[in-house]
Amino acid sequence: MITIPLAEAKNNLSKLVDDAAAGQIITIAKHGRALARLVPVGRPTGKRIGAMKGILKLPDDFDAALPDDVLNAFEGGAL
Repeated sequence: MITIPLAEAKNNLSKLVDDAAAGQIITIAKHGRALARLVPVGRPTGKRIGAMKGILKLPDDFDAALPDDVLNAFEGGAL
């Protein structure tokens, strides 16, 4: 972990971001007091798009035209 004065961080932000992305933890200080920390972002832990491939089944008529009464309701008409 390294500590960088705020003025230096302003002038070298791009390099500091690259260093953080590479795993370095950078503390930004003002008048010798730590104010902020620049850390690498962790990998996402959520499920990825396509995780349901082969599990989710859509009916054959999924994209069929809607009945007139349902379509009318979507378009703001009376039920």
